[in-house]
Amino acid sequence: MEYSEEEFLSIAGLQHFAFCRRQWALAYLEMQWNENLRTAEGHILHENAHDSFSAEKRGDRIISRGMSVFSRRLGVNGVCDIVEFHASPHGVPIFGREGKWLPVPVEYKRGSPKENDADRLQLCCQAMCLEEMLLCGEIPKAYLYYGETARRTAVPLDEALRGKVAAMLSEMHELSRRNYTPRVKPTKSCNACSLKGLCLPKLCRGGSAADYLKKRLEEFS
Repeated sequence: MEYSEEEFLSIAGLQHFAFCRRQWALAYLEMQWNENLRTAEGHILHENAHDSFSAEKRGDRIISRGMSVFSRRLGVNGVCDIVEFHASPHGVPIFGREGKWLPVPVEYKRGSPKENDADRLQLCCQAMCLEEMLLCGEIPKAYLYYGETARRTAVPLDEALRGKVAAMLSEMHELSRRNYTPRVKPTKSCNACSLKGLCLPKLCRGGSAADYLKKRLEEFS
């Protein structure tokens, strides 16, 4: 199955979806968004990474900034902060360059490495897009750069992570097709969410309207 461009979802949405399905739906389906300190810092970090949307060569690497990627199989598109092309016999030819080059995405994030897979899923999806676009071999690993630690973290792109990307995107496409915003299960993470004022998680602690009506009808039966 291949998705049309009209059905494409944002790769960046994977991180939000993994963090909270309701947050993703509010931002990407209902187009509601609020900035806070964390999101503002993230934007600045990404702007610095994208820089001039150019490419440069450093030793045995070619560094491309702000590279657009997509996948018809996954139904996504987006922009990679940085794609490094490493000299490798398993890579692909690049016009005007000798040899073969293997693409390796590098995603910039504020803060420090997370315990959950949110950032890793987004990075893996970028790599899967590059594999499809460039018809290269499987990219074995990619990197996350965190602003707080100012260090890279290598991410193995194994089958488990790739399978999770595909499964999560399938769920996202289904919610997008239905234009459905899931309910939320409030957690302590809600306090750090920029959409807390729009989501109103405390109001979601009660039952649904259907449950309320059913309960009321039972009282009169």
